[in-house]
Amino acid sequence: MPNPRRLKSTLLLAAVVVDAFVLASWTQTWLTVGLGAEAGHKGEIVVVGSIAAPALSALALAGLALVAALAIAGPVFRVVLGSLQAVIGACVAYSAFAALVDPGAAAAAAITQATGVAGSSSVDALVEHTTLTAWPIVTLVLGILLALVGIAIVVTFRAWPGPSKKYQTVQFADADADGEADPVITWDGLSRGDDPTR
Repeated sequence: MPNPRRLKSTLLLAAVVVDAFVLASWTQTWLTVGLGAEAGHKGEIVVVGSIAAPALSALALAGLALVAALAIAGPVFRVVLGSLQAVIGACVAYSAFAALVDPGAAAAAAITQATGVAGSSSVDALVEHTTLTAWPIVTLVLGILLALVGIAIVVTFRAWPGPSKKYQTVQFADADADGEADPVITWDGLSRGDDPTR
């Protein structure tokens, strides 16, 4: 069994790295679209991740926020947050998969902005060809990895060390019978006539 603290750190770091790459993929070129002459638009349209999969930035930021919460969460919340991380990973993977399966639909917003033509059937009629980059595939893999990290958190949460004591508002300690007496109590006893030397 790996060191509990190292296990926790590794999983949290993996989630941060994957979420950061998902956020980066949102800014990259996912595909280019060539339109027919009837579109009245010269050249190809470049479609970035923010258009092809607009939910990616929100998903990545939510994943990063979950990592921050996981760092100080107790056992019950680790299960909840780990499950949410897995769901976020599945949503990221689905967004990329949808762009791979139907690139025309992923590019529809960019085509409408460039040509003024709206409606799925009208937009599809303008498309002559689409060329995908590697980013949708990379994002699909990132989504799967993020889902696996979430599942790993749920499976291993019991092995994680507890949250740091600095996050606890109340700390309990055993009373030390041999410790020094409270000066206030001693003074009050003297006022009542108690002899502290007995």
